[in-house]
Amino acid sequence: MYPTVAEVLALPVLRHGRPHVVAGAAGLDARVRWVHVAEVADIAHLLKGGELVLTTGIALPDDDAALTRYLDELAGVRVAGLVVELVRHWSDKLPPALVDAAERHGIPLVTLSRETRYVTVTESVNGLIVDAQVAELKAAERVHQVFTALTVSGAEPDEVLREVARGTEQPVVLETLTHEVLAYDAAGTDPGELLDGWSARSRAVRLGERTGYHAGAGWLVTIVGARGHDWGRLVIVCADPPPDRDVVVAERAASALAVHRLVARDADSLERQAHRAVLTGLLAAPVPTAEVLARASALAVPLTGRQLVGVAIRPSLTAAAAPSPALSAQAVLREIADATAIAARRARVRALVAAVDDTSVRALISLSPQANSDTVLRRLAADIHQTRTSAPSVIAVGTTVDSVAEARRSLVEATQVASAALHAGRTAELHRLEDVRLRGLLHLLADDERLRAFAERELGPLLSRDVTSGSRLVQALRHYCEQGGNKSAAAAAAHTSRTAYYQQLARIEQVLGVRLEEPESMLSLYVALLAHDIAAPEGERP
Repeated sequence: MYPTVAEVLALPVLRHGRPHVVAGAAGLDARVRWVHVAEVADIAHLLKGGELVLTTGIALPDDDAALTRYLDELAGVRVAGLVVELVRHWSDKLPPALVDAAERHGIPLVTLSRETRYVTVTESVNGLIVDAQVAELKAAERVHQVFTALTVSGAEPDEVLREVARGTEQPVVLETLTHEVLAYDAAGTDPGELLDGWSARSRAVRLGERTGYHAGAGWLVTIVGARGHDWGRLVIVCADPPPDRDVVVAERAASALAVHRLVARDADSLERQAHRAVLTGLLAAPVPTAEVLARASALAVPLTGRQLVGVAIRPSLTAAAAPSPALSAQAVLREIADATAIAARRARVRALVAAVDDTSVRALISLSPQANSDTVLRRLAADIHQTRTSAPSVIAVGTTVDSVAEARRSLVEATQVASAALHAGRTAELHRLEDVRLRGLLHLLADDERLRAFAERELGPLLSRDVTSGSRLVQALRHYCEQGGNKSAAAAAAHTSRTAYYQQLARIEQVLGVRLEEPESMLSLYVALLAHDIAAPEGERP
């Protein structure tokens, strides 16, 4: 907001006087808060600091001790600089004592070799300062308008941080009070470098005020919270002390974030959103990016040098299984995600937990190399099952891996095992790939076009017959296969008389051109049925 001494000396009104810096050049970047004309030596007690003092020197003493004391007193109130006109008192050069004292204190000492209209100087510089102050007030008003609009519109945290980065041109991070990164905007810088070692760096930054600048870290920090409940910190990374406008930006952004949290009570928490972003990044690419790893570390979930296990919790959202059918699927998933995160904290396990789609909650458990993964997973599963949620769920885990490059495989396995276990009606506390056997294998191959083609080739004629004639031959075949070829048991399971059921089996053999008594035929058709069920839309699966 204030011009520097160097910028003031560059003004035409002072260039006319031929300014020459004779000492204290290191202080030319000092900000000039005001310009003050003072001829008397006893002036320091009337100043507030930041003034550029103009004098002709006519009333200044000549002895070295008095001149040194004069400069010492000006330095004591932190003046921005001293300008002396070499016309009336000193016409050639300034006394060495004055020059030496200015150099010692780093105060710019400037001479003017021409007579200069000081009143014009004060008008020009002070007018420049006032104009800057007005511009700063207008900028602050614009900041208030922008963040008020964001607050009223219910903007998400990412939008708020994007506006902070745009307004300050600096990286910004939203963290919890336990120093886990919830959201950030790198403002064009390297996200990995921004988040590297974040938790440790953040713990070292402590301020005794709600908003303050930590010079050692180069951070402008403001507390985020409302109604007496503080839950986070907003950090703007800036190497130099921020201007007042950036402080306003930080505080208004913190207010917008606090209001968003109060209003969005039915939405995912910021923590869940941050975890979802990392899990989505892990699932999206075969090899995790450096940014994903940095984000996970910033959430206090290290992924390198650890045992990693993918977990999927899939609720049964059918009206028959859910005690509260009116409850939305998203609400059920949020409930399960919160229960899973709480269980992980109780077990003191580092975990990324979030609902990344509309069907299940995913988690990536990060364990030390010495931990017994099986014991930890069973304890977690038991704790989650004991939590009273709105729908029963199956919990599945993938293979335990020791490389972050394999984390995606473990997550995908867990998801497919959970889906297979849910549709098979299994009720074990914890499901693994070996528990779902053939059905699990088919879930792993669910996206393979060859498997779909096989199911269509085996069952196509039977499916067409059911559609055109309204028969239920596919269901009859399902009962036959599920009962291991026992016709009497299959008829009972189908709630059909043996005579009628045997006729259905005969018709199936006729349509498909196979003999069901042959083991290979029954096996092939059963595999095709399972593959067909997996490929069917969620609501159409048996």
